[in-house]
Amino acid sequence: MQQVLISSCLMGMPVRYDGGSKHCLHPVIARWQEEGRLLWLCPESEGGLPTPRLAVEITSGASGIDVLRSHARVVDRDGNDVSAAFVRGADAAVKAATAAGIRVAVLKEGSPSCGSAWIADGSFTGVRVARDGVSAAALKAAGVQVFSENQLDEAAACLAEIERVEVASAGSAQLSRDRP
Repeated sequence: MQQVLISSCLMGMPVRYDGGSKHCLHPVIARWQEEGRLLWLCPESEGGLPTPRLAVEITSGASGIDVLRSHARVVDRDGNDVSAAFVRGADAAVKAATAAGIRVAVLKEGSPSCGSAWIADGSFTGVRVARDGVSAAALKAAGVQVFSENQLDEAAACLAEIERVEVASAGSAQLSRDRP
């Protein structure tokens, strides 16, 4: 059974920058939780950032992959560079996913770590841009399919397809071993 990496804040854990959570009460998450599929992780906490903490954004015009390549920074409202914590958190997410054989992740949209369709533009004005956060970019680079809490049906379909292919492959391998 495939596991799914999920942002801890979506599971109700108070790990967001403001000390809150974004608990997602979706039937897909409830089913996965009952099945024991979910591996909870907050990359920002794993990277060593406290809760609560100042809001942060990736510098203007950049994305998570730029931070991973040291071409951009993650800064708080006061201009303090917290890029190293974000990179450590992304590394922790990739290591956890790799260790568990995870191929699907559901991450919090809009987060400078977890955003997979959009993040803030770096101006601290609430403007959104179509870019990945740091951990989302790292997970994608590692071959993990990343979805947001707004794409749970798509994530479930992707997971079902992965498991269907695994079962079919296992069946074919068994048939090959059983032949004289």
